[in-house]
Amino acid sequence: MGGRVARLARFVLAVSGVALGVSFALPAAPAAAHNSLTGSDPRDGARVASAPARIELRFLSRLDPSTTKITITGPDNVAAEGGAPSFSGSRVGVPFKPGRAGLYIVGYQVASGDGHPISGEVRFTLTTGTPADPSASPGEP
Repeated sequence: MGGRVARLARFVLAVSGVALGVSFALPAAPAAAHNSLTGSDPRDGARVASAPARIELRFLSRLDPSTTKITITGPDNVAAEGGAPSFSGSRVGVPFKPGRAGLYIVGYQVASGDGHPISGEVRFTLTTGTPADPSASPGEP
């Protein structure tokens, strides 16, 4: 009886060894390349006292300008993009045109290498707004 168990154990070890060797010999299948946000400036959830000149988003993979859409909205849904986005590999920067103090939402939609759209947002709070309009008097509506 001991011989049968020993033969079975050797057989299992041999099959396992062959399977392991074959797995190393085969080329790796390409991973489904889904892009994702890796960071931002200002960071998500930040409270900033002075408005940055531009908003920067950093992603895992290179961005395609033709499939990337960035929006910035401020308090009362007012657009706060100050110009066209600029791209550098996996980074995109958008000039920022701040308005009044409050919550700003940077929305993004990018395409992954496999064409899958990825979207999300970064939120930050500007704690001081732009100076008041000097032509307005305090008593005017």
